[in-house]
Amino acid sequence: MLKEKIRQLASELQGETITHRRHLHANPELSYKEFQTAAFVEGKLQALNIPFERMADTGIVALLQGSRAASDKVVALRADMDALPIYELNEVDYKSRNEGVMHACGHDVHTASLLTTAAILSRMKNEFAGTVKFIFQPAEEVIPGGASLLIKAGVLENPRPHNILGQHVMPELPVGKVGFRPGCYMASNDDIHITVKGKGGHGAMPHLGIDPVVIACHMVIALQQIVSRRANPLLPSVLSFGKMLANGAGNVIPDEVRLEGTFRSLDETWRTAAHEKIRKMAVSLAESMEGSCDIKIERGYPVLINDDALTAASRAHAVDFLGEEQVVDLDIWMAAEDFASYSQQADACFYRLGVRNETRGITSGLHTATFDADEKALETGAGLMTYLALKTLGN
Repeated sequence: MLKEKIRQLASELQGETITHRRHLHANPELSYKEFQTAAFVEGKLQALNIPFERMADTGIVALLQGSRAASDKVVALRADMDALPIYELNEVDYKSRNEGVMHACGHDVHTASLLTTAAILSRMKNEFAGTVKFIFQPAEEVIPGGASLLIKAGVLENPRPHNILGQHVMPELPVGKVGFRPGCYMASNDDIHITVKGKGGHGAMPHLGIDPVVIACHMVIALQQIVSRRANPLLPSVLSFGKMLANGAGNVIPDEVRLEGTFRSLDETWRTAAHEKIRKMAVSLAESMEGSCDIKIERGYPVLINDDALTAASRAHAVDFLGEEQVVDLDIWMAAEDFASYSQQADACFYRLGVRNETRGITSGLHTATFDADEKALETGAGLMTYLALKTLGN
């Protein structure tokens, strides 16, 4: 049967998949700089005789057409390749060799898994109909995101996929399990940059100046009312400020304070309305305290929407491939993902891959210096994505 053969091939290729993952983990590259990573992926695709092309400098798109029968069905599979500016604290053989850069979000797992999916499908080329498009994407971590750049470059054309699938590691989910959620799944994200302007001076004589530190502190608190009092409580929103720079001294009031934050939403209409409310409140509050402010809101990724029918079918196929006990239903997640850009263009399913192993101490969260993944997840990820691709194509 189809699933037995896929399981067998995923198992046979597991050693190679681990080798790929460890190479990628040890040699991480930041967003828009994934040149060595892209060359590594190209080398593996070339060895598989799968044709590919570069897009948007470090993106790669490859095509594999099944020869079982003529079919115009196309499914796209996406993996992201970039790493984060984090100093790795794991003491493992495959620890990052690029100081200050780390695969702390599991993109090494995603890329290695998709390479093995490509290897499995290339071996099964004569057993399926339809076309698989492999998208190895740069720059998921930094706005505007590699997905939008690849889409502009034509990654979803020639041929245009009917469906697109993506997976992401989940350290809260035990290895061997996967999770799905139809409909609205992940939030939009927008970067907020505010410069609060006042008049600096001696800390002992605040009455002679206009203290931007005090204004900025009031602003951070006041802006929370946008979420607590203006947002529909049935529509989750998050407004957080993680950076405040007041470059004065203990007895020196600076001329300005810079704030940086993020706004998350699960509704595009409210997202736009909230931007205007944030701007209006920030400006009016600063002026009411005799200061002023400049505010810039940089729109990031849209809300990620999983197609209901495709996600339901993918979940059912996952149950068939892994077993009912290995498939869970997910809650909404207020993090953002630029896979959302694909979900605006084609029927999409973005699901989660468990990588947690408490016995081995693999429990750290994403974007932390001690994040790691149980590598048994690679076999699950490669095998399941292969099965989902073929079932989505109707095989």
